[in-house]
Amino acid sequence: MAGLTTDGGRHPLFMPVILVGGLLFGFGLAASQMARPEVVLDFLQLVDLGLLFVMFGAAAVSGLAFAVLPQLRERAPLTGDTYERRLKSFDRNVLIGGAIFGVGWGISGVCPGSGYASLGIGNWPILLAIAGMFIGAYLQGVWRELTN
Repeated sequence: MAGLTTDGGRHPLFMPVILVGGLLFGFGLAASQMARPEVVLDFLQLVDLGLLFVMFGAAAVSGLAFAVLPQLRERAPLTGDTYERRLKSFDRNVLIGGAIFGVGWGISGVCPGSGYASLGIGNWPILLAIAGMFIGAYLQGVWRELTN
C-alpha cells in the first residue's frame, strides 16, 4: 500500500500532518471568533448570524473534498486506506447523544473544537468546560459498558 510503511505502521508524515491540520483548524476557529463562547451564544440566540457563514463555508469545503478526492485517488496518501462512506445507523443513542451535546453547547457556548482553540487564545476558564467534556465522555463509556 502506498501510504503504509514497510513495518505496517503509518507513514512517518502522518502525525505531523495531523498536527498541522489541527493547528489550522484551531486558527480558523480563533480567526472566525468561534473560539469565544459569547460569540457562539449570540449565534445560538440568533443575535449574530456571522458564524452561519463559517459553518456553511466549512460544510462546502468538506462536501467538495468528500466528493472529489475519491475520484482523484483510490487510497488516502498517508494511511493507504480506501476512500469509502461509513454510514452509521440513526438510532436512539444518536438522538439522545446529539440532544445532550446540543444542550451542553447551548448552555456553555463551547463545543470540543472551539474549547481547545479557546485555550490557544488564553481563555483559561474554559478548562472547566473541557473538564465537563471529559467527564461526559467518561460517563458515556461507563454507560455503554453497562448497557452492552
